[in-house]
Amino acid sequence: MAPAPSDSRPVVISGPSGVGKGTLYKLLLERNPSIFATSISHTTRDPRPGEQRGVDYYYVSMEEFERMIGENAFVEHAKFGDNRYGTSKKMIEDLTASGRVVVLDIEMEGVKQIKNSHIEARYIFIAPPSVEILEQRLRGRGTEKEDSIQKRLAQAQKELEYSKTPGVHDVIIVNDELEKAYRELEDVIFNKRA
Repeated sequence: MAPAPSDSRPVVISGPSGVGKGTLYKLLLERNPSIFATSISHTTRDPRPGEQRGVDYYYVSMEEFERMIGENAFVEHAKFGDNRYGTSKKMIEDLTASGRVVVLDIEMEGVKQIKNSHIEARYIFIAPPSVEILEQRLRGRGTEKEDSIQKRLAQAQKELEYSKTPGVHDVIIVNDELEKAYRELEDVIFNKRA
């Protein structure tokens, strides 16, 4: 097992829906369970097949989510379609205090909010090899309707443009081959890059 990274700031992993960022951070957590932890986000959407409450997300009502926004309980929150997603400040603080490096899977608007918050973090963008491959991955899930796929592809274009803004991300990793992208991710997090 690798020693903990010298930089213990939270790691914000972002990228368009379907790019594989969730798979990458799950590998990071599985291979280094005593070092990393993920903050479980709150969402107003229904669970997808195989997802578990309190493991994949905290599934809450829109009313509960709005109450938490009013209490300034999120470090970031975003609305996508008819659903909301948010990352609890308390969860990040608790995990960091326990000595773990927090890994966050965040959408573009959330990245902007975290950059404007008091939290210091490292920012890694996961890019698809091409928009066409991203579309194939989204369709391959079999969980999305056509209008949802089109919305996600339109959002992906915005995220890819935003990722080109100087200083937004510390590094961009193209997920063209999972193990190669994973090695790059680990190298960045463990400060192995020259």
